[in-house]
Amino acid sequence: MTCWRLSGRSHWSEFVTPSTLQLQPLLELLLEPVALHERDLLMLGLQEALVNAVRHGNQADPGKCVRIRRIQSPFWHVWQVQDEGPGLMPHLRGAELPESPEAISGRGLFLIHQCFDDVRWSPRGNRLQLAKRRQPA
Repeated sequence: MTCWRLSGRSHWSEFVTPSTLQLQPLLELLLEPVALHERDLLMLGLQEALVNAVRHGNQADPGKCVRIRRIQSPFWHVWQVQDEGPGLMPHLRGAELPESPEAISGRGLFLIHQCFDDVRWSPRGNRLQLAKRRQPA
């Protein structure tokens, strides 16, 4: 489901998808308005955010949904990724690499912070807002 709105000079659209790891078509759709030279880094960060929402937030339950709002302004690309989970506690929202190189998890939030200029959490911790300054064409 996609809803398009125009608010001043900003455009936004909303996507609702079942909680699945088949993310490539969704990632391509989410990155449609982004210039080709900006896509690779943003795709990596968005993929990490979506995988976290599916695996950790929704516990890989295909009966749950992930909601993504894409906002395009003259100066920013913004995505809000929300799952149906209880949220991530504030002390777990850090952007550091795990101490052990052999750690199975813990790199996703670090990568997300490397890919975006601004990363914010909802108070509950189940919605992540990712923003990247638009580069001149």
